[in-house]
Amino acid sequence: MRLVTLPALALALGAATPPAPTLSDSFVGKWRLDVSRSTIVDDMRVQHLGRNRYAFNFEGGPTETIVADGTDQPGLPGTTLAITTEGARTLHVVRKQDGHVIVEAAWKLSPDGRTLRDSFTSQQADGTTATTNYLYRRMGAGRGFAGFWESTTSPVGLSLELTIQPFLNTGLSFVSPGSERNLVFDGREHRLSGGNNGRTISGKRRGARVVETTEKDSGKVQRSRRFELSLDGRTLTETLRTAGQPTPEVLVFERE
Repeated sequence: MRLVTLPALALALGAATPPAPTLSDSFVGKWRLDVSRSTIVDDMRVQHLGRNRYAFNFEGGPTETIVADGTDQPGLPGTTLAITTEGARTLHVVRKQDGHVIVEAAWKLSPDGRTLRDSFTSQQADGTTATTNYLYRRMGAGRGFAGFWESTTSPVGLSLELTIQPFLNTGLSFVSPGSERNLVFDGREHRLSGGNNGRTISGKRRGARVVETTEKDSGKVQRSRRFELSLDGRTLTETLRTAGQPTPEVLVFERE
């Protein structure tokens, strides 16, 4: 179950090493996600703490400890999480922000306990909802819902428009509905605003067609991203690698 909806994936960028001013031009433009060529990876860890109490860790985020009694309980900052058990092999999950549902999911465990199906509905930037059906596979030991789960799927029904603009003399600005991140190419690690001030980002430009970034938390690498343009400049591919996640995530954008 994803912590966030898809638009957040392409926007966690920061500083990188300086290119010549003309190198940024090939990235500038409007881009739309091609869901048929993209693969999103979702990892989650679930611990059963006894009775109806669970600890959830979605996508390597903070651990949320919840009693599965159907009530809204404090979750990630600014959100609540409610878990309802519906028999031994079904969980209903609802995340709210400011009292409004932003994520809803129905989990169904297979009879052999090796796979978990997640019907995941999320709120989109335009106010509509999109449902994606994930199939998780158990990675290692575990019983019931408890264990380490991984899903790879195309983000069918999800949409993302990304605008890349020049920033200052040699930088880039990545803009998506509700989010904007400016890149200053000076080769240093920069602190990310908001939340944990131990989070930093740095990166490199590798010629005219490749940008690589590294995100750290308290000095430990959390995510690395590689943005690569096709030779004809019509396709932008983002490869995202997350610490502790065996499989990379790939988002493919087409120029509008």
